[in-house]
Amino acid sequence: MEKLVLTEEETMLADMARGYLDGAAPVAKLRKMRDANETHDAALWKEMAEMGWAGVLVPEAQGGSDMGYAAANVLAREMGKTLTVSPFISSAVIAATALRQVADARAEAALARIAAGEATYALAVDEGIKFDPEATQMTARADGNGFRLSGKKQFVVDGAMADRLLVLARTENGLTLFDIPADRAGVTRDRSNMIDARDAARITFDDVEATGEDVLGQVDQAMNVLKPALMAGQGALAAEMTGLAAGAFDMTVGYIKERKQFGVEIARFQALQHRAAHLWCEIEVTASAILNAGRMMDADPENAALAVSLAKARATQTATLAVQEGVQMHGGIGMTDAYDMGFYMKRARVGAEWLGDYSYHAEQVAAARGF
Repeated sequence: MEKLVLTEEETMLADMARGYLDGAAPVAKLRKMRDANETHDAALWKEMAEMGWAGVLVPEAQGGSDMGYAAANVLAREMGKTLTVSPFISSAVIAATALRQVADARAEAALARIAAGEATYALAVDEGIKFDPEATQMTARADGNGFRLSGKKQFVVDGAMADRLLVLARTENGLTLFDIPADRAGVTRDRSNMIDARDAARITFDDVEATGEDVLGQVDQAMNVLKPALMAGQGALAAEMTGLAAGAFDMTVGYIKERKQFGVEIARFQALQHRAAHLWCEIEVTASAILNAGRMMDADPENAALAVSLAKARATQTATLAVQEGVQMHGGIGMTDAYDMGFYMKRARVGAEWLGDYSYHAEQVAAARGF
């Protein structure tokens, strides 16, 4: 049985990413972006593309590094530690995976643009208060040789800055996935004020024209393309949240080693030691689940759903525990904006909802196990 630990190559990738992100995208940068009301750093994304991160899942023939899902999750976890703001999950993971399901020249050209950092994507799926792609009500009405898209999408992460949108709509006999420019006539994007200071939008489609070439995959068969992309995104998001938990844990341990009470560092208090040890164990177990999900996606994507949902459910639970313990162990100052722990808590809350919350993935795990 393969051990669920990083390989030598994955360790080197993580170390390289950590060295870059600590300097280029620390939490302090997120604070500055929040204060300046900025939600995208184009220069940072360009640098990531130059390092090959944007093309981590893009075939070498299209200019990518094609390192696989386990490697993508390694990068996502390191980004989570410093709450890096980038379209990595939306573009390099979700969109790249969707495009890889379609073997045509148009998809290959789009993959090349993603790898080069020349195109960013956002996934427009959510319509209600919870993640439920199968319940999509947005319509794609047949119009000659094309379609007319009408409806609304919300919680579109990276939706305000993306160049292109992957849009799920209901056609006559099922669901169809469209790949359209974000500035097409009839598309209105309203930026959402996300609590974690990351880009998101509510998007209205008012009789938007879509041609047959805009269909990604086959008409009425969206899930053949979208399901692998969703699993890839869920796995990478779980990895990011596990990195978030590790970042919050490191910050908390650093604080309790310095904070004194009655002249003694509070890290010497046995109760806090027990809580810190419990959190560390939870993070390590969840990290193993993330590794398993990435390797299942690489080796056997048709049967990876259970591993991915388990990873996302555990990551949600672990990140929530990490930020709650972080705030409590920081005491009253943990609730203030002067300390960075609040940024971790807000990101954890948004990550918990994106691409399916704990209940959604717990139900998926239960169903896969026959309950």
